[in-house]
Amino acid sequence: MKKALIFGVTGQDGSYLAEVLLEKGYEVHGMVRRSATGNTLNIEHLLQNPLVFNRRFFLQRGDLADPTSLYRIINTVRPQEIYNEADQDHVGWSYDMVGFSADITGAAVGRILEIIKQIDSTIRYFQPCTSNMFGKTESEFQTEATAYNPQSPYACSKVMAYYLTRYYRQAFGMFASTAILYNHESPRRTEEYVTRKITKSVARIACGKQDKLILGDLSANIDWGYSKEYMETAWQILQLDESDDFIIATGEAHSVKEWVDEAFAVVNLRAEEYVKTDPSLLRPTKTSTLIGDITKAREKFGFEPKVRFKELVKLMVEADLKIEGGQTAKGPRG
Repeated sequence: MKKALIFGVTGQDGSYLAEVLLEKGYEVHGMVRRSATGNTLNIEHLLQNPLVFNRRFFLQRGDLADPTSLYRIINTVRPQEIYNEADQDHVGWSYDMVGFSADITGAAVGRILEIIKQIDSTIRYFQPCTSNMFGKTESEFQTEATAYNPQSPYACSKVMAYYLTRYYRQAFGMFASTAILYNHESPRRTEEYVTRKITKSVARIACGKQDKLILGDLSANIDWGYSKEYMETAWQILQLDESDDFIIATGEAHSVKEWVDEAFAVVNLRAEEYVKTDPSLLRPTKTSTLIGDITKAREKFGFEPKVRFKELVKLMVEADLKIEGGQTAKGPRG
């Protein structure tokens, strides 16, 4: 039975990745921070399963800010694969926490890779990166060779993570891969992210619990995919014969307004009757429209996104309707 270690196992991506690996027969270890111990909603179904928890799924205490805990966990678990799904991943928050974002999203990657080199350099390492690294670009579609021009502290920190991973691969021959993941969503997104804010608000409006939805920039065009599908891809990347860098995206962009309209359409309501804009929600800087070219991933391991835009929006709205006590796509309750 192969062992995998996931940093950030309680988050959207980490929790889906745990499911993917368990389905493939892995023994899975997830690191949890002190501040995350009360936020295990995404893995609660695993913790409550006596056939899984502490048999094939284990939690380890630690923090990316603490090298001693990272060393202890990696040395104790001795996994064949490590997936780093932990970081300060919110662009908006990074403007207010530049130092923390740089350390946890960027420098921590160097800590992990150096510990892997010291303990067992054969451990395979996966580092997720972000399309935000491209920032402002003249390329209509970005490839693995497109230049980076980050427009936020978060994106700058991810550029650091990317180059640290490449450095350890090139300098020490370690199996260290990156995936430049374009926006990927799911019902496990928090409401701090615009997609979940929209779908949860739509569900509440449909159920008579909310009157309006306040948003910032509706014109932004984004390449949106499905988180669980992208985590399957993370596993595929670590099964290749050689480590490398890949863009993972859908290859198409849709505006925030399209997401809003599609979400309200799921419950047979008109978005313009409920949506208001607030300039205070706009970010200090904007990126270009970023659309990923997945040619390399398609050729190397057959990647092809299955969950497309409308299906993703519908999936998330229906999940929130279930939470709020409404009906499914047939229409709003009452």
